Amino acid sequence: MCGVTRGGLSLDGVDTKKEAVVQGQVVRDGEPVPNAYVRLLDRTGEFTAEVPTSATGHFRFFAADGSWTLRTLAPKADPVDTAVDAAVGEIAEVTVSL
Repeated sequence: MCGVTRGGLSLDGVDTKKEAVVQGQVVRDGEPVPNAYVRLLDRTGEFTAEVPTSATGHFRFFAADGSWTLRTLAPKADPVDTAVDAAVGEIAEVTVSL
């Protein structure tokens, strides 16, 4: 299981000493939510990036140091905002429950 984090995403090829990684999984009733969208908003609420979740509900961003908001959008769910702090050399692991 070399290169696999607790959240299940491989970090092969990612220099975690030079990158701030924000990653996690979107779940509903404990089950992964594929094809949801997770937006990365900066501390002022400005849109920075967006990714779809994988078939297993996982997502990943590379971010600058600081405080961020993850806004998760999925069918049949209200948007969910989750605060997260990113730091170079660390992996911020987030589970978003709808």
